[in-house]
Amino acid sequence: MRYSVFVLFALLLNTAFAQKVQVPVDTTMISKHSVSIKGKTIPYTAELGFQPVWDKSGNPVATLNYTYYSRSDIADNQTRPLLISFNGGPGSASVWMHIAYTGPRILKITDEGYPVQPYGIKDNPNSVLDVADVVFVNPVNTGYSRMIPNAEGKMPEREQFFGVNADISYLADWVNTFVTRHNRWRSPKFLIGESYGTTRVSGLANALQQKRWMYLNGVILVSPTEIGFEFEGPVEIANRLPYFAATAWYHNALPPDLQNKDLTEMLPEVEAYTVNELLPVLAKGGYASAAEKEVVAEKIAYYSGLSVRTVKQNNLAVPFNYFWKDLLRDSKGFTVGRLDSRYRGLDIADAGTTPDYNSELTSWLHSFTPAINYYMREELGFKTDLTYDLFGDVHPWDRSNNHAGADLREAMAINPNLHLLVQSGYYDGACTYFNAKYIMGQININGKFDDRMDFKGYRSGHMMYLRAEDLKAANEDLRLFIEKASQGIDQGAKY
Repeated sequence: MRYSVFVLFALLLNTAFAQKVQVPVDTTMISKHSVSIKGKTIPYTAELGFQPVWDKSGNPVATLNYTYYSRSDIADNQTRPLLISFNGGPGSASVWMHIAYTGPRILKITDEGYPVQPYGIKDNPNSVLDVADVVFVNPVNTGYSRMIPNAEGKMPEREQFFGVNADISYLADWVNTFVTRHNRWRSPKFLIGESYGTTRVSGLANALQQKRWMYLNGVILVSPTEIGFEFEGPVEIANRLPYFAATAWYHNALPPDLQNKDLTEMLPEVEAYTVNELLPVLAKGGYASAAEKEVVAEKIAYYSGLSVRTVKQNNLAVPFNYFWKDLLRDSKGFTVGRLDSRYRGLDIADAGTTPDYNSELTSWLHSFTPAINYYMREELGFKTDLTYDLFGDVHPWDRSNNHAGADLREAMAINPNLHLLVQSGYYDGACTYFNAKYIMGQININGKFDDRMDFKGYRSGHMMYLRAEDLKAANEDLRLFIEKASQGIDQGAKY
């Protein structure tokens, strides 16, 4: 049975006619719940709050909305892990992992991740709340988080929030305040980020260490971006092929000898070809012989499900958009999704070079939006006319001087207790699993982090947790990672 006790009120109720919608700046509300995880009842507290971002003079310039879940039957949390969760975009609210992955309540979808009606929320029997407390943070202008005007009504300068390094800087201060307010300095601490959130948490790991002397125990990168490493040219082109192969395999578009193999049996062969044979030819560019190009075109077609003619017409570098449009064009008349290529779309015309729309994102938006609005209002009790922005106004975003991946590498070198887990879906065409493996190689450039790095792949896409089987597996992988990263910490941080 679920029950709620609301303890705090400085929240807007819009009781006056034509009242201006206001943003709570520094407030919390508490509710009590329970959930069954792995067959055991876990009581927990849900804290929906707003915590300010201050300028150098101590004036609030923004407030971040967060939801903090803490297990309520733990007398002493000094050894209990804290998982701090961010999504990406940039400009995306922390809604996706909140109500679909690690949180105690998740949206109602089919076992393969498709929306069902009536929309709603259900218990998450796989949540990691049994082993760690979790806080989901919405950066400025996402979710209910907003910039705050000064006494004269002037908004702060956007540049202090909306850029790679600005984002990391203010969030490091915010996390420091949150940990202090909630007495979690002694706890093992983990950062988890998805998509652009992986850039965010990679930079935060080092910023917290160097700026606040807050040493972490683990960083989890879910469907990571490039995190500042260079991917242009032959490497970027070659790295597409394993994803092409995985997607073609899922849609039964490969030759029988490949199709009859299991996915994880087939992919290592494609990965080896990509690194050992494809990349050297692509690096030659126009200096590659006609014979070399012919062999490569046939091999790319063999592994991708595309025609040799298509590969040649694209100079061995088939764009993602064309692949999503072309893979099933002649056989089934569908497009495939970008963020999760299991999803199929239907275009007005079969001709063209790019799909009319993102079939997977369209599906997700109309399942997540009703669910998060219902959940915040009816289960957590936040009554407001504020819009919950799944995608907020954060652009233009300053992407210059992105060294987040190098920062994570430095943080791991300095901190012997810092571990890394990377989770990727094989059918993710936006942040491909093979790119994720590539950045792991860049982080572990000297080969000395082997015992502190893990990769886990799943048979779904960007949000691999939407598939029920992967939701269970990914959360279990998180549990094992948290356990591994927490072992031996009482023996001292040393090499």
